[in-house]
Amino acid sequence: MAVVLIGTLDTKGPEYAWLRERLIELGSEVIVVDVGVGRESVGPSSEFGAPAAASAEDIANVRVAAAAGVDLAALRASGDRGAAVTAMGEGAAVVLAELYAEGRLDGVLAVGGSGGSSIAARAVRDLPIGLPKLIVSTMASGDVSPYVGAKDVTIMSSVVDIAGINRVSRLTLGNAAAGIAGMASSYAAFRATAEDREDDRPLVAASMFGVTTPAVDAARERLTELGYEVLVFHATGAGGRAMESLAADGLLAGVLDLTTTELADDLVGGVLSAGPDRLTAAGRQGVPQVVAPGALDMVNFGPADSVPSRFEGRAFYVHNPTVTLMRTTAEEMAELGRRVAAKLAAATGPTALFVPLRGVSALDAPGMPFHDRKADDACFEALAAYPGVIRLDLHINDPAFGRAMADTLHDLIRGEG
Repeated sequence: MAVVLIGTLDTKGPEYAWLRERLIELGSEVIVVDVGVGRESVGPSSEFGAPAAASAEDIANVRVAAAAGVDLAALRASGDRGAAVTAMGEGAAVVLAELYAEGRLDGVLAVGGSGGSSIAARAVRDLPIGLPKLIVSTMASGDVSPYVGAKDVTIMSSVVDIAGINRVSRLTLGNAAAGIAGMASSYAAFRATAEDREDDRPLVAASMFGVTTPAVDAARERLTELGYEVLVFHATGAGGRAMESLAADGLLAGVLDLTTTELADDLVGGVLSAGPDRLTAAGRQGVPQVVAPGALDMVNFGPADSVPSRFEGRAFYVHNPTVTLMRTTAEEMAELGRRVAAKLAAATGPTALFVPLRGVSALDAPGMPFHDRKADDACFEALAAYPGVIRLDLHINDPAFGRAMADTLHDLIRGEG
């Protein structure tokens, strides 16, 4: 298996020399991609004096910069660190894509601070899901969403700064080397037999939340019966972005977007927003989709004491010690309905919109904390702007609702909708 090390060798040469040696001991082929700009690449240098032998396979920083369309000397002369981080991240992404296309990439490992982590995060962002991506970072104890994005990036805390090999970094970096070697070995074996396991079932994505699980389970079971492989995405912001990414990449035969709750967080200011482009990729790519206003009745926050004071007096439900839900108002529900209708009206592919008249989540049912017929009706009236709305006198978690959405998606995929 081949492991690619991405790093700024002008500042982290000894650490990368040590990592290369550990990976070779673990049976990995190693390619080092230098993304530093302090000097031209000469290979990772040894902490103990002599330069570590640079492989002919290593990628010099001059080539990385050129892949980003910039001149390394000019980039260095500018003294603009932000521009350097951006350019080397873009160039490294191009280099990794080439290595992957050539079958010379089974895993990526990077170590660094905020700058090195940012470069590595950009470099691995376009690599396929499943290919191991490990970043050992001094930033790993905080918000790592800028580094992970919507991909399966593993973030590991370095504990100490990446500044020499000492009794602590030897343990953490050693674990990182062992981890990426093991993951790369497994991935290489998987890739070698991929054709033998090729599954020709069409892929369908579905969005789910805890409060819409019964509906999605019913839909998933029905779609499986109809011959599809169903990928379920948890609507936590990252899940919605990942689903949008797959649709944008043309990997999906259809989308069952039953749980559009991330739109509520985007509108109101919750913590699980997937951004303003949520519910656009399938429509833009012409991918068949069926959509419902699942869990639009709620906005997500962290622990109760973290809810912004401007929401004082609103209806809340403590889902667990780390998640507090807030009921959306009639005005917010109306705006959400308008946004959903507008996004679907812009779709270039076959689309269906389902409305569950008896409630949009497990908490939005008679006797439940978020049951608010006035608010729901405001949303449903706004959704009526989309032609051909399918209104069912069911609660969203009624199994018949999920099955109806699944059957309609099947028809749209076959061109019968």
